[in-house]
Amino acid sequence: MISKYTELAPGLTICKALTGLWQIADLERDGNKIDPIAAAKAMNEYAEAGFTTFDMADHYGSAEEISGVFRKTYGENKAQLFTKWVPSPGNITKSQVRDAVQLALTRMQSEQLDLMQFHAWNYAHPSWVDCLFWLQELKEEGLIKHLGLTNFDAAHLQIVVNSGIKVVSNQVCYSLLDQRAAGKMTQVCEKHGVKLLAFGTVAGGFLSEKWLNQPEPKLDESLTWSQMKYKRFIDSAGGWQSFQTLLQTLDQIAKKHQVGIANIASSYILNQPAVAGVIIGARLGKSEHIQDNEALFSFDLDEKDKQQINAIIGGFKAIPGDCGDEYRKPPFLTASGDLSHHVESFPSPYPTVKGSDGRIKALSGTVWEDLAGFSRAVRKGNRILISGTTATHGPKAMGGNDPAAQTHFIIDKLEGAIQSLGGKLEQVVRTRIFIRNIADWEAIARAHGERFAEIQPANTMVKAELIGEEYLVEIEAEAIIEK
Repeated sequence: MISKYTELAPGLTICKALTGLWQIADLERDGNKIDPIAAAKAMNEYAEAGFTTFDMADHYGSAEEISGVFRKTYGENKAQLFTKWVPSPGNITKSQVRDAVQLALTRMQSEQLDLMQFHAWNYAHPSWVDCLFWLQELKEEGLIKHLGLTNFDAAHLQIVVNSGIKVVSNQVCYSLLDQRAAGKMTQVCEKHGVKLLAFGTVAGGFLSEKWLNQPEPKLDESLTWSQMKYKRFIDSAGGWQSFQTLLQTLDQIAKKHQVGIANIASSYILNQPAVAGVIIGARLGKSEHIQDNEALFSFDLDEKDKQQINAIIGGFKAIPGDCGDEYRKPPFLTASGDLSHHVESFPSPYPTVKGSDGRIKALSGTVWEDLAGFSRAVRKGNRILISGTTATHGPKAMGGNDPAAQTHFIIDKLEGAIQSLGGKLEQVVRTRIFIRNIADWEAIARAHGERFAEIQPANTMVKAELIGEEYLVEIEAEAIIEK
């Protein structure tokens, strides 16, 4: 049998079946808040049954306030209450970070957050780095017990852990339909001791008997927000007929173990390397699933079960990109199919200045730009030229002594400069890479390959004596903006 509890971090034991409160936002989408006293009572029923870990966010309707009522009514240490901060894209000040944490503490009627998970919209905008360092300062101050991430991809998790930011978890979409986390993400997590918290394991309820042998639903407002989102995942993975084949196989396995299809789907993910828990949504006061969730810990999948499941999901189309890409680039696998209900706009990562000869300069603000008299990038006509760029962020060298992590951060800076001047990373036609240690060439080349795989610009790599011993790699680039 699967153990019901695990240690996510020193001093933090959690239930492996976390109760997700995102559906509170769905229940309140008509503008009316649900009764916090009744909802807190429903939370207590989960906690009494041993499901002591709850996951929410600043934008899950009134979930944080309900958790505060639960905490004060039924006991301050009865459960582990996890939340997230999802700031708007753009520049964020240190005081805004503190305000966001204090707001969560006030709503949740607590003096310390068990786990604060951070989401970044645009890696090309450097504000996400500042936010994490400032959150870490608040952790050291005692306002946050543990720091985590949500929807980070493997490359940026590498940057975080190698830059001295101590995170214990990364919450990502991970299911039988979506196996993105099974590859490099798992490798990075296992190397650095970071745990995965998997959401979407039951695909908004689609992975259940309710949808077995049923006609394909229309993707419209008749579905819940979760169903609208995961219908897009079903379509991307191969469509409704392929999904029905999966449900039929899961149904056979479920009947063998005398549990539900959802239990089989969640158990499979819970048994994957680096996974500490699966997050199963609850519509508090509407449809509790305590007994169904309890069944998750009543059986073990055997090798035959796993082989049957692997045979089906191995034939699915891979969900595009890496973890979290559904929120950052097309195809946007969100409820609306775009980011319209998440963000209004994406501000320019760097300030720009127009010159008298028609050129436009982008400035990243490093001390070197003023000292040596150069711009991070310059646009003249439809051509963008980006200066040699290192993993510098303020006084820090991001990525530590990991050459791949430094490379990814540099490419973020290149992309930020290009975006600031009206272009896209896809329009890069030339890169030049300078490396300090010849032994690092492959790690750097592979990182470059991950980011430019579909672009394949002209490229040169040379060994060079870089300025600054902390820097392992420097890259410059050129882009042409098509009219």
